[in-house]
Amino acid sequence: MSHHLDSPIARKDVRLDITDLYVFRGETGTAFVINLCPSIAGDIPIPGYHPEGRYEFKIDLNDDAIEDLTYRVTFDERDLAGKQRFVLRRITGADATEENAAGIVVAQGATGEAVTTPAVVRIWAGKAGDPFWIEPDVARAVGHAFQDGTIVDLSTWNPARAKNVFAGHTVYSIVLEVPDKELLPDAGHNHRIRVWALASLATDAGGWRPINRAGLPMIHPLFTRHNEDLGNRLNAGRPVDDFETYGALFTKLIAGVVGANGTADDPQAYGEKVAHRFLPNLLPYTVGTPAAFGFAEWNGRSLTDNASDVMFTIASNTPIRLGIGKESVSSKPSKIFPYVPLAS
Repeated sequence: MSHHLDSPIARKDVRLDITDLYVFRGETGTAFVINLCPSIAGDIPIPGYHPEGRYEFKIDLNDDAIEDLTYRVTFDERDLAGKQRFVLRRITGADATEENAAGIVVAQGATGEAVTTPAVVRIWAGKAGDPFWIEPDVARAVGHAFQDGTIVDLSTWNPARAKNVFAGHTVYSIVLEVPDKELLPDAGHNHRIRVWALASLATDAGGWRPINRAGLPMIHPLFTRHNEDLGNRLNAGRPVDDFETYGALFTKLIAGVVGANGTADDPQAYGEKVAHRFLPNLLPYTVGTPAAFGFAEWNGRSLTDNASDVMFTIASNTPIRLGIGKESVSSKPSKIFPYVPLAS
């Protein structure tokens, strides 16, 4: 799983459980997608979006791992028809880091209905098919290897029987598309941004508690599958603090697997290099270009990128294949807004 049910705190209310973050070239600008509330969690008493929560796209425009632009989405309670009203706010500059900053209301609407503003900002929220795929036996073997510092043992696994455990499942999506001009003036000469998603819950004291944070895919299956306290702490932290806080641990875990596999002369050096690549946990993207989450480069993430093969292989320095791909997804993404697959 990319980010599904990744920590105890996220599993308490899956309406705040971010399953995946995507950033790619849309029809009219840069598209950002947060998926959450996965049906694979089982029966959900009140599905959809948490009315006491909020969902944010955080965007770093100058490579300092601190947000310069925040798009914040909040939702009302479900009505009798199951719809939820939402408000989109844009928060810029120093205020982008402030949890109580008001920002500017950009759009308002209801789930299941696309909204386009006069400035050509587009937003849609609603139930969708889950475009992610994973092979559970491979994911389990990878998780154990990084827990125990061993090889990724797939000796008893039969690729011919590979299956997508998420096939037919659904999520709730938030799809935001913004004109490039909203990002480019402050994105530096190379038009590079770095993005993460954050789901937070209002507290009784009037503040906000971070519940789930997502940047790169597959971080949690690699490092927190058997360390749930680490999963909670990763979700609560800030990207700017990631390497200082977790760099040594990531280095150790990566070096353990690489050393067991014998695929690097200096496993510690390899581990540190990859830990620097993984942290801070941000998804990079060059505005205006096709997204591609590959081995050599991470440039956003499309709805059909094979993130699992990429991240498992890089982390272990050993080729790892799931035996399945985008063909295993029951409902396919669309090339037109809102892009996400139809809910089955």
